[in-house]
Amino acid sequence: MNDRTSPMQVINGVSFNRDLSHGPYLVDGHDTLVKLFVDRCRTLGERTAHREKEYGIWLSYSWADYRSHAEKIALGLLALGLQRGDCVSIISEDRKEWAYTDLAVLSAGGICTGIYTTDAASQLAYIVNDSLSRFLFVENDEQLDKFLAVRDQMPGLEKVIVIEDEGLKGFSDPQVMFLDDLYRLGLEEMARDPGRFEAAVAASRGDDIAILVYTSGTTGMPKGVMITHENIIFSIISGMVRNPVYETDEQVCFLPLCHILERVVSNFTPIVSRSTVNFAESPETVFDNVQEVSPTVFTAVPRLWEKIYSRVTIMAGDATPFGRWCFRKAVATGQKKAEAEIAGRPVPLSTRLAYAFWDATVLTNLRRMLGFDRLRMGTTGAAPVSPEILKWFRAIGVVLVEGYGMSESSGVISVNSPTESRVGSVGPVIPGAEVRIAENGEIQYRGGNCCRGYWRKPEATTEAFTPDGWLKTGDAGHIDADGFLTITGRIKDIIITAGGKNITPAELENRMKFSPYISDAVVIGDRRKYLTCLVMIDQENVQKFAQDRRVPFSDFASLCARPEVRELIGSIIAEVNSEFARVEQIKDFRLIDILLTAEDEELTATMKLKRGFVEKKHKALIDQMYA
Repeated sequence: MNDRTSPMQVINGVSFNRDLSHGPYLVDGHDTLVKLFVDRCRTLGERTAHREKEYGIWLSYSWADYRSHAEKIALGLLALGLQRGDCVSIISEDRKEWAYTDLAVLSAGGICTGIYTTDAASQLAYIVNDSLSRFLFVENDEQLDKFLAVRDQMPGLEKVIVIEDEGLKGFSDPQVMFLDDLYRLGLEEMARDPGRFEAAVAASRGDDIAILVYTSGTTGMPKGVMITHENIIFSIISGMVRNPVYETDEQVCFLPLCHILERVVSNFTPIVSRSTVNFAESPETVFDNVQEVSPTVFTAVPRLWEKIYSRVTIMAGDATPFGRWCFRKAVATGQKKAEAEIAGRPVPLSTRLAYAFWDATVLTNLRRMLGFDRLRMGTTGAAPVSPEILKWFRAIGVVLVEGYGMSESSGVISVNSPTESRVGSVGPVIPGAEVRIAENGEIQYRGGNCCRGYWRKPEATTEAFTPDGWLKTGDAGHIDADGFLTITGRIKDIIITAGGKNITPAELENRMKFSPYISDAVVIGDRRKYLTCLVMIDQENVQKFAQDRRVPFSDFASLCARPEVRELIGSIIAEVNSEFARVEQIKDFRLIDILLTAEDEELTATMKLKRGFVEKKHKALIDQMYA
């Protein structure tokens, strides 16, 4: 063992560097994710690694299964000619085969990149070409059709592997093969050269590029962020020092595995922690799947936490008068307890006793209904969340902590913990890393998980870092005396009104999104005399509002056009305005009357409105408000 890594520390039976200020970073003596993966599969054997639902039944798959499938895919790719450093792309929803392929490519010495299933065929072609991918895994006939539509635009792509053959019986194409065929090819290679897989894993190095994570491309074409094994290991172990994950933990994977947050949390962290992953059937079924699994740890984006809050609020409104009274009393008592805890004050005995009663009679049942009866820690990230949401969840007995990171930092920069948390902040910087605030207010970061740069884009890489090597996040913020980092917004999103007032729109937007009737909002006003706002209503909750009041509508557009709905949203904005200075108040608003889904360009993969794109596409609505 390298002397510089000593001494080591052990948490939950996992050993890693005590000093994270420098590498090489080791987990149980291994410097790459795939070396650790092979070791885990050997030692854990028939223990459950993950579960997946099939025909309505949750089926378990062992670590031995994990190793077997990953090995066959890796050897199959090597037999097809995969070379160390070659890229392989995956376009698929979350499923066990995503994990198999990811670890297979890394084990074979390749670089793995994910593509969102909502991407158009042209976007698929762009990423395949930009990454120089020689092989492409597609989930099913729908994703195969995208490849077929643009195959002539991807001359470097040699082979396409289809995971599901349903609906493709009899299909034949010389460039396409099915996953079962790749498994057979892998078995043949295993018989020919029994030690090839282990030799490929042993050749991996900590500074090898493991994955490419493509940025959203909101300010140009997407760029591939180069993340090494060392970057991944640093992110995981520094995060686990702050918030341990135990081998008895269970989680639900539902966010796209193309996104760095879900990739680290659900594909890579369980290899370190030896925990169990449950793959959700789809993003649409995540509420049902969470109820069935009752995870002990759960990571999601603000939109999902906001949706849970909205659902509970609306359901409570439908209860009997006595039920509504009990719910209000229970939450109010929980909020008193939460406020004291957040402020660091002792919880008064009367509050503790009242909370114990309401927890036993109301809140325990609520958590069980949500699937959070076993949850010991929930995490939110990838976008800002309203402090009111965090307080509400704490009030009902769900510990929800906010973290911060980006693809370029391999997913994490700072994070709160259940025992060290400050509502409104994203927590202290992770162990072994540093944060500083530049003169223009930008947060800059340095740590062992800073990416190598952008794939085949040296100029963009140079622009992403300061001359002395700090990552420029593009976010504005400040650090308090106790080291807690607070994000105030994106540097490029800061609004400078015609009167010269600097306004960060994120705080206004988050206050509006606390309402169960508002899904998202974009505040407008740069170089203008006053602020306005584009609002995306929550379809489910606003529809129920209209139905309860017998407000007629025929579709989403007509719902948005109803004066009663405009009055509802106007009253919410007026309430939010009352908390801000006059210059920061919203003077007018318009509703986006198109029902947006993950397939729409206005939304990111984490279901957040893209500010720049929305402002361009809905310019006519904005102009109306300033006419």
